Amino acid sequence: MTTFGIDLGGTNVRCAVVDDDGNILAEQRGATLVTVSWEELVAVMADLVRTLAADYEANAVGVGAAGLVDRDGVVHYAPNIPCLRRTPLRAALAKALDVPVVVDNDANAAAHGELVHGAARGVRYALVITLGTGIGGGIIARERVIRGAHGFAAEIGHFQIDPNGPVCACGERGHWEAMASGSALGRMGRERAVAGRFPKAVELAGGDPESVTGVHVGDAAQEGDADGLAVIDDYADLVAIGLAGLSNMLDPERIVISGGLVELGETLFVPVREAFARRIEGFEYRPRVEIIPAELGGEAGVIGAAALARELV
Repeated sequence: MTTFGIDLGGTNVRCAVVDDDGNILAEQRGATLVTVSWEELVAVMADLVRTLAADYEANAVGVGAAGLVDRDGVVHYAPNIPCLRRTPLRAALAKALDVPVVVDNDANAAAHGELVHGAARGVRYALVITLGTGIGGGIIARERVIRGAHGFAAEIGHFQIDPNGPVCACGERGHWEAMASGSALGRMGRERAVAGRFPKAVELAGGDPESVTGVHVGDAAQEGDADGLAVIDDYADLVAIGLAGLSNMLDPERIVISGGLVELGETLFVPVREAFARRIEGFEYRPRVEIIPAELGGEAGVIGAAALARELV
């Protein structure tokens, strides 16, 4: 049986056909146009499904949306998608497609994907952290994704680590997302480039320091550029602050990192693990917490959403 998974993020919307084993059979992508109405966004998602449904049966559709999603599939707030405010996304998409639809937070969907098909299989207590445009998270306890009283649990990108820090997409200052997301990595690289201390990134950005992104920072670091590695080290420490705080609270046995930044591989994971060891309470006296890349990589969201859809049928 095939189901469809949709990963609705702050930059892109991705729709994929997924089989029972978590294999992606086909996919379509579109842009998340932040200035359009939510009705137009639903139409974009429905068109992606219909395009794929020409060749595959759409038994059910699962959506992972970047925001506060309640148990009825209403997106109450999405800081990176301004048109989603108290939006009845599940009901609207189900009406447009006439198939069963489930909507969950995108990071919860990614966590479910890793739990069913990926790096969290067989782990009773784990965290799945998504590092992308923002930061999302999924909490796994007793081999289930914990969603909280209203479905809003694990909005981990929005706990404050510096009240005087940069403004987050939600409007508050110094949230972990504002400090340690992929967007934050780009900002850190630009600041260094504008100060004249990151020539490699400027070169990769076509000569314009203001155009430096997190991708340029990562590419420079992976080429062994000293400035790029320095930015990654600073960034990894900010990532580790959040991971250590969450681990002190929740005591996971494994932390799975998903999202686009996973593509940096050990260039990112080595300094994150080192910084985590410095930050967590009693590192030398507690069992080691594994910090590993998601097995599903950037596909965790769509695969997890499709796995949620399978539960409907």
